[in-house]
Amino acid sequence: MSSGVLAPSSAAASVRAAAGRPAPEVLSSLGVDPAAGLSADEVARRRVTYGPNAIATHHARVLTVLWHQLNSPLLGLLLVAATASYFVGEKSDAVIIGVIVVVSVGLGFVNEYRAEQAAASLHSQVSHEAVVLRGGAFGRVDVTSLVPGDVVELSLGEVVPADIRLVSVVRLECDESVLTGESQPVEKSTEVVDGSATLADLTGCALMGTVVHAGSGRGVVVATGSRTEFGAIATGLGTHQLDTEFQVGLHRFSMLLVRVAGALTTSIFVINVLLHKPLLDALLFSLAIAVGITPQLLPAVVSTSLAAGSRQMSRRKVLVKRLVCIEDLGDIDLLFTDKTGTLTAGRIDYARAVPAAGQRSDDVLRWGLLCAESAPAGAGGTVAVGSNPLDEALWESPATAAVRESLTAHEVLGALPFDHERRMLSVVVRDGAGDLHLVTKGAPETVLERCVDVAPETRAALDAEFAAGNRVVAVGSRPVSSPRAPEPADEHDLRLRGLLVFLDPPKPDAAAALGRLASLGIRVKVVTGDNAVVAAKVCRDLGLPGDAVLTGSDLDALDDEHLIDAVSATTVFARVSPEHKARIVRAHRHGGGGVAFLGDGVNDAVALHAADVGISVDSGTDVAKDAADVILLEKSLDVLADGVVEGRRIFANTLKYVLMGTSSNFGNMASAAGASLFLPFLPMLPSQILLNNLLYDTGQLAIPTDHVDPEQLRRPSHWDIAFIRRFMLLFGPLSSLFDFLTFGVMLWVFQAGPDLFRSGWFVESLATQTLVIFAIRTRAVPFFRSHPSLPLTLAALGVVLVGAVLPATPLAATLGFAPLPGGFFAALVVMVVAYLVLVELGKRWFYRPAAPPRSGVPTDLGNRFVRRRAARFSVAATPTRPLSRPLRSRHPRGPRPPGANDAARA
Repeated sequence: MSSGVLAPSSAAASVRAAAGRPAPEVLSSLGVDPAAGLSADEVARRRVTYGPNAIATHHARVLTVLWHQLNSPLLGLLLVAATASYFVGEKSDAVIIGVIVVVSVGLGFVNEYRAEQAAASLHSQVSHEAVVLRGGAFGRVDVTSLVPGDVVELSLGEVVPADIRLVSVVRLECDESVLTGESQPVEKSTEVVDGSATLADLTGCALMGTVVHAGSGRGVVVATGSRTEFGAIATGLGTHQLDTEFQVGLHRFSMLLVRVAGALTTSIFVINVLLHKPLLDALLFSLAIAVGITPQLLPAVVSTSLAAGSRQMSRRKVLVKRLVCIEDLGDIDLLFTDKTGTLTAGRIDYARAVPAAGQRSDDVLRWGLLCAESAPAGAGGTVAVGSNPLDEALWESPATAAVRESLTAHEVLGALPFDHERRMLSVVVRDGAGDLHLVTKGAPETVLERCVDVAPETRAALDAEFAAGNRVVAVGSRPVSSPRAPEPADEHDLRLRGLLVFLDPPKPDAAAALGRLASLGIRVKVVTGDNAVVAAKVCRDLGLPGDAVLTGSDLDALDDEHLIDAVSATTVFARVSPEHKARIVRAHRHGGGGVAFLGDGVNDAVALHAADVGISVDSGTDVAKDAADVILLEKSLDVLADGVVEGRRIFANTLKYVLMGTSSNFGNMASAAGASLFLPFLPMLPSQILLNNLLYDTGQLAIPTDHVDPEQLRRPSHWDIAFIRRFMLLFGPLSSLFDFLTFGVMLWVFQAGPDLFRSGWFVESLATQTLVIFAIRTRAVPFFRSHPSLPLTLAALGVVLVGAVLPATPLAATLGFAPLPGGFFAALVVMVVAYLVLVELGKRWFYRPAAPPRSGVPTDLGNRFVRRRAARFSVAATPTRPLSRPLRSRHPRGPRPPGANDAARA
């Protein structure tokens, strides 16, 4: 074998060497029988040699997760200060601070590592397949199992799974913009080209990551994984995942905390220095305040929520490519969806043939059966792997059995594959008498345009089938003289043979699923390539308004400004092209709100990219799954509704922690700053502040298990920093009010010294900021109209109990605590009850106005094609025309380097 091809030292050596040699020579050098492919044993041997056909792997990495926990400037400063205090004699405080930091980092590490494992598990559940010839038969295999020498079939809409030397093509064109930046598809051939040519000139090869734009082909794999041209670019540039809107919101929230912490820390440090308190104590206290106001375990709470949510969603047949996409799913308020398989059963059944005037039903069936891209002449009632669903329904129907048996004398000589612009396919057939015929089958509107003398009765029959909601294809033919493969220019002067009618009835549960989405505040609009009358009929049957329908030609007549108004008032869009779908989505996104698009075909890819949340199904095309953020294991609106509810539940629980943490932490640290002005000692030691924060955060790790009120699930969820800031500025001072009340009780009632004062405030602050979760977690009256989960209840009460008994334990002296008198606990109960009552009153006032407006993140729509394409090749692990005004988008502008791994395993 030639090592230049089978064992390449680089991507360039492999694919370029293959491009410069005839296809039969490449097959021979790879030891491949073009009629049988590789044997199972040979595939296994080569898989050991070359490894998986993958660019990257997604694994939970211990060191990476640990670095995420340690990569905190505040923690670093705190450890430096603690080390300094150790060497100046404050050894006990230094050790306590060190232990608390280690425990805090450990908690965050455990939770984030579990979340990473959940993400890896998700990646292992989504796969992409290729049609491969092995052992003499074609079958579907996972693309990661491909090895050099595999013979692969390429068809419309597929992503090329490896670098391939083409052996045969039928008008094959590939979109190579992901590699070359060239927007126009490249026509492919089997010709030998100069191996030193540019990538765009390697017309005899199909390159990994590119998309089959038209036609079909067959080729042999010459390079896999990182040895491909795509893999070399991806591994060279590395990855950088785009932030979702959820992550952008987290970042903005973090910046809010940084500003608040910076102001408090600086002012407290300056005040303590001016009051002539020890410099080291002032520094440690200020840093502890900064750490205390920061919800240190927010990443852990978010990770725990997302990991638990991903497992729950997986059980409900919803997979997300990145955990943070869960929240984006909960943010949608508008869904565009296709019709077939979503609103309809998706099980295409052949119903009948409607012959044209002077034709017979058997003639219509015979030409319809032969006019199929993957139907071999004389096949025994089946079509090849990866065939069109309509062809499958026709060939597998018992009603066509007799006609199928009569096809043995016919031979298909060449085919012009279906594409979404022509909306039909054509074949040249030699019949039993030796005569040649061009047979065309496709959308009735386009086929009838190319037919002559179509009877009015036939058009009336077509209208009747559309009105009944049936799917119809038309079949036409004409004699030809040449046995060559047909060209688009040949599709004219056809004689209409008749119509083939297929049934795709509405799903029995579709109406209920649409009602459920409506109850979640999600409007549903249908975008389909089907006939307008059929689409409107199905929608009316399911309760969607189907009176006003826009077709592709209607959309072409509208400019962007008028399109926005027209699209907003329309529910059904029919006979639309891929660009029409994307334009519709962009028009709706112009008005704000979360827009989702559900599609599974190659013609849906651009719209999936344009939406805030792209949703596909596991049975969809590779391009659609690459473009999607979320994958449904079952094409059902009810499953999608489950995912939306779970996304909103996760965000609602995350927001509970954020609201509670910012308000109570802000109040406590503001109290500390105020107390330091009049107390001759620090109101709480740095180690006590950190311990308080650690206990409090530990109790909140149970928040992801909490119940969420139905009212919170009925509307989209999103970040609103202004809302969080207002909440903090109202409820934070309420917390401070009771802190100062505690100061008065400790100083004037119990005549407390430093240790007793600190013990009392430690217990009170821990109790109030922990128990307030029961009020903050709901807008309703807690415990009466909204019940917390048992884990959250036990965790909160457990933390308060630990804090209450800690000053009475042997650790008290080490921690700087003193035993508290019994009267303090009586006062504590009164203060906690009063605090919660005041919070309830504040809550009623705060939520009395209308819900706060949505806070969008104004960024531009970017190019995600490369990032998602690279994600196909990882193991378990076209810019669109803009509207006249900018769109809200969660995706920053700019092309993406190949190799990003935010999706499922290839």
